[in-house]
Amino acid sequence: MRQLVIVERVCLIGHIVSMVFGLVGILIVIPNAEMIVSLSEVGQSVMQWSMAGGGVVYMILGALGVLLYAYRTLGLGRALGFLIPSVLISLTSELLGTSTGFPFGHYSYLSGLGYKISGLVPFTIPLSWFYVGCVSYVLARAGLDVDKKPTLFRHVGAIVLGALLLTSWDFVLDPAMSQTSLPFWYWQQPGAFFGMPYQNFAGWMGTGSLFMTVAALLWSKSPIKLDNYQLNIPLLVYLGNFGFATVMSLAAGFPIPVLLGVALGVAPAVILWFKGSNAPATVNIEAATKEVAVANVKVAFK
Repeated sequence: MRQLVIVERVCLIGHIVSMVFGLVGILIVIPNAEMIVSLSEVGQSVMQWSMAGGGVVYMILGALGVLLYAYRTLGLGRALGFLIPSVLISLTSELLGTSTGFPFGHYSYLSGLGYKISGLVPFTIPLSWFYVGCVSYVLARAGLDVDKKPTLFRHVGAIVLGALLLTSWDFVLDPAMSQTSLPFWYWQQPGAFFGMPYQNFAGWMGTGSLFMTVAALLWSKSPIKLDNYQLNIPLLVYLGNFGFATVMSLAAGFPIPVLLGVALGVAPAVILWFKGSNAPATVNIEAATKEVAVANVKVAFK
């Protein structure tokens, strides 16, 4: 298990470092092309590799790191129970979106995110749905205490909140990534929200809610149990990806999506993390108190 934790941490650290490296390339190096010419051969090779495969690497590392985290803390069945529905459902939505315009609107992917499935959707895109969706749902489920008080209201609330955290990330990411100096996709029919159609958000909420509902059904037979510190990884992954999107969006001159994302994404995520990470401690204290009481009774009887 120790080796697994090491690999998981290496993947997640690499994920964050890759995002930082990508920000430097997109926001500093590309707009100043003379910097590339002034680099050594090794430096130029690194920059060429970064521009060609940096986006692919950061998403693969993120997906692998979150998958290992889910396997280690939730078990193989639950990890696959989220991975498979999220990848298949998001890929289906993306293929429909890029070919018909439903459910997100009319858009197309450019190069930079890896091999395109059916020539339409980079294979890395469903991976990003998985890892951001997974940490969003885990935070929502833990924050609402679904597994200790499994009511229908709490289950639905976790799905809605998880999908909202996921969509709030897109509030910030999408305007910048489609309008940066090196865009990764473009809207064939730009919308009113900083170039995005409002339909896009409905598509994100719907797609996220759908695969989170499937995961909730698959997880329903056995509740998940997370220690206090085990919610730190989901929060850090969410904030790290939100931070990447924030820097991109502010550099593109879009502060309003960032403020909206903070209000509907970051703030709820932190609150859910705080509630979820503190709930187990209370339960453990109560359990320990009962244990001591029982022990005292046994001693009295002796």
